[in-house]
Amino acid sequence: MSARRQRFAQRRKAVGFSQEGLAERLGIDRSTVARWEAGETDPLPWLRPKLARVLQVSIDQLDQLLAEAGTPDELPDERVSFAVEHPGSVDLLTVARLRERVQQLDVCYDKAASTSLLADAGQCLGQISFLRARAAANRVQRELFAVEAEAATLMGKLVWDASQRRDHTTARAYFDRAITAARQLHDPSAEGLALLRTSFVALYGEKNPRVGLDLAMRASETARHSSHVLTGLGVLHAAEAHAMLGQRQECEQALSDAERHFEQISTADAAIDLFSPTQHSRLAGSCYLFLNDAKQAQPILERTAAELRDRSKSQAIALGNLALACIRQHKLDEAVGALHSAIDVVEQTWGGGGLNVVFSAAQELRPWRHVADVQGVDDRLLALIAAA
Repeated sequence: MSARRQRFAQRRKAVGFSQEGLAERLGIDRSTVARWEAGETDPLPWLRPKLARVLQVSIDQLDQLLAEAGTPDELPDERVSFAVEHPGSVDLLTVARLRERVQQLDVCYDKAASTSLLADAGQCLGQISFLRARAAANRVQRELFAVEAEAATLMGKLVWDASQRRDHTTARAYFDRAITAARQLHDPSAEGLALLRTSFVALYGEKNPRVGLDLAMRASETARHSSHVLTGLGVLHAAEAHAMLGQRQECEQALSDAERHFEQISTADAAIDLFSPTQHSRLAGSCYLFLNDAKQAQPILERTAAELRDRSKSQAIALGNLALACIRQHKLDEAVGALHSAIDVVEQTWGGGGLNVVFSAAQELRPWRHVADVQGVDDRLLALIAAA
């Protein structure tokens, strides 16, 4: 007997489709969707890209949804559901299950549309807060504070990304909530991460580099004794704030300081999972764009884009910035190529940062809008808007 695809059905519901609605969107019979969910048949290969777009997941994630069939006693939420109904029963195993859910959603963030993760993340944060307020054991309550800080930070970045970096107020509220939880635990790494995320809102959303600089340096200072990763990331984004302010010397000094912190990272670092070898070069390239030095930015961004082959939200930003560097040097063919590659990634991830930089690059291409290759980019952007 075939096993039902519970997670596939949950994803369909999360994006607002009944079986009939999904079938209509895909141009197929409802019975076909029912057979997929029953585990009796698989979507045909030619239909999978469209199905992934409709469900707002990547192709890899769709494959996982189709592969991970399970029976009701295998579902991961039973212990959590029981604890929510009987709060006095919450224990460290329940906390571990909640932490696992938060971390799974966080892993999905860089390669999936944030809108597809919001419902699950919001439910998880609500359960954590509810149980934390009612936990009898002090140790359990402390662990729930720790998971609440993680979940609130995740919700902040999901809300901000899903709004295409426009809903600054809600994002800040979640980050403030994470900071409060982290301070209850005296956890400088969790507090530093939430401060760092708040600096992103100031820098890349509100376009306020002075506030962003202050927040980035506060994040760096907060995590100074607990994490070289977070300390370095704070200084790295401070470098970009200096670049936005036209302060080249301070920017380059901060880039050097960040690199020094990254060289001291060990595998025991409290935030090791946040580090990527391409972060420094990606931000350095962006810095030189802000400093109006596209010639220096281009080779840095080319190397970064070549190393970032994971079709992530970060890759889309790097490719979009590479397109900008080429446009500002009137290298039209290279700019169009980079922009097409960036759009390829955005179509999969729907990252707010990638969307913004792609449209910024397209705006700077307007003087060449009558060129056929540029018109091709415009056509893809119109299709992107229509699919949003």
